[in-house]
Amino acid sequence: MSALLLTRVDVAGLMGPADYLSAVETAFRLSKHGKALSPPPMHIPGLDGGFHAKGAALLNERQVVALKLNGNFPGNSRLQLPTIQGVVLLCDARNGMLLAIIDSIEITLQRTAAASALAAKYLARADASVLAICGCGAQSRAQAIALTAVCGFHRGAAWDADYRKAEVFSADMSKVLGIPFEPLPDLSRATRGADVIVTCTTAQMPFLTEADVSPGAFIAAVGADNPDKSEIAPSLMARAKVVVDNLDQCLEMGDLHHAIAAGVMTAAAVHGDLGDIATGRIPGRTGSKEIFLFDSTGTAIQDVASAVRIYEKAVAAGIGTPFAFAAP
Repeated sequence: MSALLLTRVDVAGLMGPADYLSAVETAFRLSKHGKALSPPPMHIPGLDGGFHAKGAALLNERQVVALKLNGNFPGNSRLQLPTIQGVVLLCDARNGMLLAIIDSIEITLQRTAAASALAAKYLARADASVLAICGCGAQSRAQAIALTAVCGFHRGAAWDADYRKAEVFSADMSKVLGIPFEPLPDLSRATRGADVIVTCTTAQMPFLTEADVSPGAFIAAVGADNPDKSEIAPSLMARAKVVVDNLDQCLEMGDLHHAIAAGVMTAAAVHGDLGDIATGRIPGRTGSKEIFLFDSTGTAIQDVASAVRIYEKAVAAGIGTPFAFAAP
């Protein structure tokens, strides 16, 4: 039996934002029924970066396991290499057969953005019209596209520590999304008037504070995907209603663990997780003035649900390269 090799180009042609949103919502819903399972991720340090190994099982109609190894090297821009790159192995959970070897860049970008869009679907105000993007790297584009598909923004603002990146992002997204994006050199000017705020940076010190956020905003905090990263001031975390992707994981990484370390929050103060919200086990937004914050550390259930959807589409379309390992 041969596995299917799928490149980033293959993956990009098979799935759109709506496909990822559907896959990710399915994963979070199944997690509340014990059918999407994920052990804690493993971090392997490297030089000037590190690796994350994340695995999960999806035990639905198609019973599969996926393991993703991603390298995360923030200084790679100097080498003209992706900050995040890696591979996903997709296997049949019934017999262990390797089904696919999939480039992970597109999956990671799109499933992360889909989780933000899913959270916004339930937690952003229905009349949200202004989007602010903080950090204008590769993830920012996926976030803007996925969130605009859910919220229907009328305009956007972009901020980055490197103002030129905000300018390039704004010009690109104005064309792609058909709404005006304005690059702003001042963070608070970008975020204060926004209904939805995304932080997707490599920051190791918090930069978004209470003063930068208006009542009723929804914040997707995406960048703090290891214990050393932080984007959200602990006082803002304490003021907001916090929804996590995975509580155990967010207690170890993400901005929640920084707020707890600062003594301003406890795990019990978390409103719930995204599976609770998507299944209606706990309420989402109930008022126009609530500040909601989604602490997104990235879970392997998002990867496995996306990978199996990609594999099924690839098989149906005859896309990818079959690859057979040599027999012993």
